[in-house]
Amino acid sequence: MDIDYQLAFAMAPVGLVLSRNRAIIDCNEHLCEMFGASREQLVGQSFRLLYPSTAEYERTGARMLPILNAKGVYADDRIMKRVDGRLKGETFWCHVTGRALNRQAPHEAGIWTFEDLSARRPVTAELTAREREVAAHLMDGLTSKQIGRVLGISHRTVEIYRARLMRKYQASTTAELVQRLLAG
Repeated sequence: MDIDYQLAFAMAPVGLVLSRNRAIIDCNEHLCEMFGASREQLVGQSFRLLYPSTAEYERTGARMLPILNAKGVYADDRIMKRVDGRLKGETFWCHVTGRALNRQAPHEAGIWTFEDLSARRPVTAELTAREREVAAHLMDGLTSKQIGRVLGISHRTVEIYRARLMRKYQASTTAELVQRLLAG
């Protein structure tokens, strides 16, 4: 039996993107539905369109570069933004996994999957870009020192952001904070 790879790409149950220099070269129907946009609105556009801010887009690109260079793959949970439709501008948690086709130039070309986590992890509190990054790493079980290394900031700065998150989510311990973040 012949496999129709184009049909498999188009109908995959996760969002799929082929990228070149952090621009969307092709995407499937599920990605379009997830971001509330047509294929025509996304193809040819920078991934920047899918981020809540330019700063988050730039920081994420810089953070993933050394990991893609070393391993060829990168994955994380991050907050993304719906592009169009009735939910335009809505932010949501998304699991993103990517593979660089050339580890020496990881942004040159890649294959990416996007999974909408909003059903089990809604975004409830208004968070800054850095708070969202720290929250994502806390949910992955990283310590303040580990988060600081990943984000290129001091562990004391991470602790300040964690304290802000605890206030916003009215949590008295880090474990309680993580539980509330996971619950939304």
